[in-house]
Amino acid sequence: LGTDHPKPPPAPHPAQQARLTTASKSPPAQSAPRLPLARDAAIAPIPSQIEPSAGLPAWQRFAVAAPRVAGRPMIAIIIDDMGVDRRRSERAVALSAPLTMSYMTYARDLPEQTAAARRAGHELMVHVPMQPMSSAADPGPNALLVNLAPAELQRRIDWDLGRFTGYVGINNHEGSRFTPDAPCMAEVLRTLRRRGLLYVDSRTTAKTVAPRLARELDVPYAERDVFLDDVNEVPAVEVQMSRLEK
Repeated sequence: LGTDHPKPPPAPHPAQQARLTTASKSPPAQSAPRLPLARDAAIAPIPSQIEPSAGLPAWQRFAVAAPRVAGRPMIAIIIDDMGVDRRRSERAVALSAPLTMSYMTYARDLPEQTAAARRAGHELMVHVPMQPMSSAADPGPNALLVNLAPAELQRRIDWDLGRFTGYVGINNHEGSRFTPDAPCMAEVLRTLRRRGLLYVDSRTTAKTVAPRLARELDVPYAERDVFLDDVNEVPAVEVQMSRLEK
């Protein structure tokens, strides 16, 4: 587990079903905070803006409490690609809470959509589009690309992070070309550190440098272990669920 899937799927169409991913919450002995998140945090209301200096960092302040499990293993499920396909996104929000919902930056009506997910008891993340290895794949508008000038890269990061509020951090959409690029990923992670946010590496490539840089830059992070729906069929997802449980 934790390695790249052997046959990466083609870039998803904007109307693709929300991708289900998982991330481990087991904290190894490392300098940067490795999840779990704060389990006893209350579900906070969404403010008009995030105040970086207001008490706890955002990744703890907006965390949804996980149930006590008395030392048993935990599974965290992230449903990403949220927000573009409104019908399926609303079905996902109707699932029993708490789950983590990661919303595409270019979806419409994100403040309204994410507020509804928050009211339903779910945790929020931003699903940030990043450059894939294939030039034929389109990660979406305002995607983070390795050849951008520093000012434009920062502008896009800020645009992505300004689409809604009340989230704990980000995970990458695509990114098999971007996440192995150390200077570019360092810029992303430094921005997350300034804002008190966490990073979940979707591990769209085994060459990602994000976990190493997160440790070095003291950014809370986790890594995806199992993709659940690379093959978008119920039997295939059930196989992946069994793999995850094991």
